[in-house]
Amino acid sequence: MPIEPMLVVAAFLASLGLFGLRVYRRFEHMRLGQPAGPFTHWWQRIKAFLVFVFGQRRLFRFPTPGVAHFFIFWGFLLLLPTIAQAIIEGVFPGFVLPFLGTFGPLALVQDLIAVAVAVAVLYGLYLRLIAKPERYRGSHQTEGVLVLIFILTIMVSLLVMNGLTRNRGESAIQPAYWQPVSSFVGSVLAGLSQGTQDIIGKVAYWVHLGVVLLFLTMLPGGKHFHVVTSMFNVLLRDVEPPGRLPPAPQFDGQAGVKNVEQFTWLQMLNWYSCSECGRCQEVCPAYASGLPLSPKLLIMSLRAHLFERGTALRAAGSGGASGNPSAQAVLDRQLTGDVIADEVLWACTTCYACDQECPLFIEHIPPIVDMRRYLLTQGRADPMLMSALANLRRYGNSFGQSDRKRAMWTADMTPPIKDIRREPAHTLWFVGDYASYSPTLTAITQATARVFQKAGIDFGLLYDAERNAGNDIRRVGEEGLFELLAMKNKAALAGCEFQEIVTTDPHTYNTLKNEYASNGTSNGSPTVPVLHYTEVLDRAIASGQLPIRRQLGYTVTYHDPCYLGRYNGVYDAPRRVLEAIGCRLAEMPRNRDRSLCCGAGGGRIWMDEAGIKERPSENRIREAAALDGVQYFVVACPKDVTMYRDAVKTAGQEDRIVVKDMIELVEEALG
Repeated sequence: MPIEPMLVVAAFLASLGLFGLRVYRRFEHMRLGQPAGPFTHWWQRIKAFLVFVFGQRRLFRFPTPGVAHFFIFWGFLLLLPTIAQAIIEGVFPGFVLPFLGTFGPLALVQDLIAVAVAVAVLYGLYLRLIAKPERYRGSHQTEGVLVLIFILTIMVSLLVMNGLTRNRGESAIQPAYWQPVSSFVGSVLAGLSQGTQDIIGKVAYWVHLGVVLLFLTMLPGGKHFHVVTSMFNVLLRDVEPPGRLPPAPQFDGQAGVKNVEQFTWLQMLNWYSCSECGRCQEVCPAYASGLPLSPKLLIMSLRAHLFERGTALRAAGSGGASGNPSAQAVLDRQLTGDVIADEVLWACTTCYACDQECPLFIEHIPPIVDMRRYLLTQGRADPMLMSALANLRRYGNSFGQSDRKRAMWTADMTPPIKDIRREPAHTLWFVGDYASYSPTLTAITQATARVFQKAGIDFGLLYDAERNAGNDIRRVGEEGLFELLAMKNKAALAGCEFQEIVTTDPHTYNTLKNEYASNGTSNGSPTVPVLHYTEVLDRAIASGQLPIRRQLGYTVTYHDPCYLGRYNGVYDAPRRVLEAIGCRLAEMPRNRDRSLCCGAGGGRIWMDEAGIKERPSENRIREAAALDGVQYFVVACPKDVTMYRDAVKTAGQEDRIVVKDMIELVEEALG
């Protein structure tokens, strides 16, 4: 057998063997993880796979990089036959792939896609070497640049090989117009002697093959492993509603995750799929405010720790760790504290922007919550948060107020508001802590009741039987307290007669809608609809039940709350209400599912703000104040009222913009 085919076979088998070994080691570490699944809704999964893998849909949220990646991805798929052709042809000279190697239209597409990929790679190099956007900070830039150079080299060498093959008259693609780019490259080299062309062709072949095989061996070692894992990650992702956290893992009678192997293997697959693109970091309010959390770096740290701890555990399993100080040192490192700092975990607002933006559906919030759960068992939390949790445990609200004071705001209401425990009503209004107890919100809560009455809504309250719904309690990691409050609320709800639940608080809305029928707190689906008050107003206006007597004519902007918008997709109802009352809406630059979190979620409203350079709420107010002619910053969440009215003062924008709850404008429009 000639030496060259033997070298091709040896190189191919060596790279394939090394690739397989490295993949095996990484998936061997995944086997340390806890079970995941069961996996259902397969038709939904397959449709999403087609849309988000082959269609690359989420990548287009960053349009130009998305287009570039689209061409690189499809170039990879469409040019796979040319790589196979090169390998087989190196062993069996003159071999041509049946159909794929002779089909002109495919050759045309491959010729053109090679150029598109080259252009996309040059754009990628521009981003990494010249533009250097903030979202790449902390990523493995050297690896990214090297792989882009590899891809560019593969494209150029392919076109050179094809062009010289055409010059020799040996191309299986006929006529020449099916390979216009390759023909052009061949024409550029046609003036060289045949010997020189043969040498260039041989060099191009070995460069092409060598880079392909080297790239193959590199794949499992870094961020480009997502080429392999991302397809499975998208297919097997969590298809539950975004606002429904997975059940809390339990180990040795305690909730939460202490060691990396206590995560599920599917979460580990998430980490392997991270491409370090930084889109999550770009939209993270904690990162933007100067806090130490970067969702990207969090995932990268978990991935690196999984590899090092997995290797050390394997050594320990074979009896090698005790005699290996470096392996023992790895095993002694604590996941929370040593690998992931406590401050990183407590910085998260659970706003879902990172998960929403990730093109590969990597979940950041569930592992953060799992680690928070462990921190709480150790008492490692902000003293202000611990005080709020103590109030919630004792009083059922974070204000530390008696439950008898929960409905004091109703004292002067005429007509009196029904106690739904004693008489049935069509609508149960679950008011929530802030709307019930905060003295700065009493007028807004009363205005809501008056508007409901003018709309002819038959509603009642739970009065002192209501407790905090538990959305943020669950997300700070206090699973037991969440279940206790949920149990009390559901017991109160079970004794009442109503057809729907309405709330003004998006956090309450999310947990009543998505979590009170799951995660061990009850079985089955919610028996009644759960609505946000903007949805109720939208319905009442559309039906004529709430006649608008005055067109306000204000220019306003609207802030989409995270738990109403990103988590539950309610975007249009609030906007239709604003339009109906005669307001001109000037959209924020970041709106709808790209809305910036106010900074209160995930329990952050109960924590110290030390270390923050600029609060997310202040950043948001400055963004709104920069809009031309905007008079009011409209919100639809009691916590937003609290956060943004304070931010208007601290940002020095009191003379520029006024924060209004939507209900205040609606009541004004009713005359």
